Amino acid sequence: MLKPADATRNHAVAAGTGAMRRQLPHWIDHLPPCNAACPAGENIQAWLDLAQAGKYRAAWEALVRDNPLPAVHGRVCYHPCETSCNRTELDAAVSIHAVERFLGDLAATEGWTLPVDAKPSGKRVLVVGAGPSGLSAAYHLTRLGHAVEIHEAGPLPGGMMHFGIPAYRLPRADLLKEIRRIEQMGVRIILNHRVEDLLVEKAAGGFDAAFVAIGAHVAKHVDIPARDAARMLDAVDFLRGVSTGERPRLGRRVVIYGGGNTAMDAARTAKRLGAEEALIVYHRDRTQMPAHAFEADEALAEGVKIQWLTSIKEVAGPSLTVEVMELDADGRPHPTGRIETLEADAVVLALGQQTDSGFLKRVPGVEFKSDGMVVVGPDMMTGHPGIFAGGDMVPSERTVTVAVGHGKRAARHIDAWLHGATYRRPPKHPPVTFDMLDLPVFLEAARRSEPELPSAARTSFAEVVQGLSEAEARFEAGRCLSCGNCFECDNCFAACPEQAIARLGRGRGYRVEPELCTGCGICFEQCPCHAIEMKPDAIPAAAPLGSLGEPIAPQRFRLRE
Repeated sequence: MLKPADATRNHAVAAGTGAMRRQLPHWIDHLPPCNAACPAGENIQAWLDLAQAGKYRAAWEALVRDNPLPAVHGRVCYHPCETSCNRTELDAAVSIHAVERFLGDLAATEGWTLPVDAKPSGKRVLVVGAGPSGLSAAYHLTRLGHAVEIHEAGPLPGGMMHFGIPAYRLPRADLLKEIRRIEQMGVRIILNHRVEDLLVEKAAGGFDAAFVAIGAHVAKHVDIPARDAARMLDAVDFLRGVSTGERPRLGRRVVIYGGGNTAMDAARTAKRLGAEEALIVYHRDRTQMPAHAFEADEALAEGVKIQWLTSIKEVAGPSLTVEVMELDADGRPHPTGRIETLEADAVVLALGQQTDSGFLKRVPGVEFKSDGMVVVGPDMMTGHPGIFAGGDMVPSERTVTVAVGHGKRAARHIDAWLHGATYRRPPKHPPVTFDMLDLPVFLEAARRSEPELPSAARTSFAEVVQGLSEAEARFEAGRCLSCGNCFECDNCFAACPEQAIARLGRGRGYRVEPELCTGCGICFEQCPCHAIEMKPDAIPAAAPLGSLGEPIAPQRFRLRE
């Protein structure tokens, strides 16, 4: 598939060839859009490349350098990497999350263990909360050589992954396998231990620093007049109770008030508990809905109904008084005065969550926003030295993947702080966009989708989405275009008219022979993934060819088999 040449390509052609070379090819690393979009900072392109080559253990090890919970993420991440995938311009994004799940599940089956890279530092770090952010921080701190202890208020580790995400999306056995693997590294998790005084606990345990990631477990409430009301529950407590084995009686008709992902989960859970009708009521329309579109699609596929532009005004017995809303030009809802009545045996309020961060108010220097979220700096540290925070309790998007990314970033800053230094993130490689690719020969390869249970069979909490087979996962990984990074396709080697490009062997890439290269730029033109750029020759233009010294070696090459 040919694309218009970009400005850089035009420059390369204009330079031409002749007795005096003006430019040389350089192999460079670009930042592919999938990597750039991942909140956990995964090197997605690298582990996809290893997976398509059948090197699954190496792929998993590359993946868990950044994220210790691949089986979890393969199930619950909203995969912004796929939204950004350049392949969407051709047919469909690579099913990155499905390959990630395959690797995570394979690791559990094979019993692969997480590595510990550093020697013991002698430093101890307290982590408060065993949710995704706390587990991620503990994992990365342990790999950096620090001793980590997690204090968790709940009876089981996992935080909202365990108590907020229904089992049909995240089976508890798969979650606990990945948590146990972190414990096997030496991380100690103390359950049923609520931290009331952080500074006292930090001093008593001899901890040198603390990372607080307690999540958002407290439901937000709204003032709705209620007289002899139908049973009213909040979605957080409802989902938490169901996750621990409770089976509340909801009746035949259940109304869920809210439009986020939690509302979708609550409605699907209500159907599984026997409700004949689960109706989501939301005061905006679908375009304004905070839930991800595929979450709403899955709920609708299971028979959940959604009534848009509706606000609950009063609950009186089984009758709900609701008002029809309308959106102004800015998308804000306004009441219309048109009143309707709905019937419900139970009402589930899914209006968002907030964090119970009040215990930090006794820590000097810690600042809060009006909604109770904790203020942190770019280094994830609060206003109190050595006290860091992340996950749902700091201003950010509230997802598992963002929380895991916070834990990794905090671990790096905590490690630097413990050593009396400042962590500085390495500069990113330049991004690569679809228009920079050159795909003269493109073979269509239909995306392999994960099989799902038929909607009629979704009456239990069995996992709905099934994983890919090995053949499907390997095929899907092979759909990656390797945007911006060499995968040794040999196009440059075959196209060079002067035979100035030499192979260095599988996995080692190529080099240019300066005494043969004329700077014509044909290698650049033939590179499908824009891993080559033509740069001005550093030697004066009058210098004869062959006096340039050492060949230019690439920084990194990726294997494609």
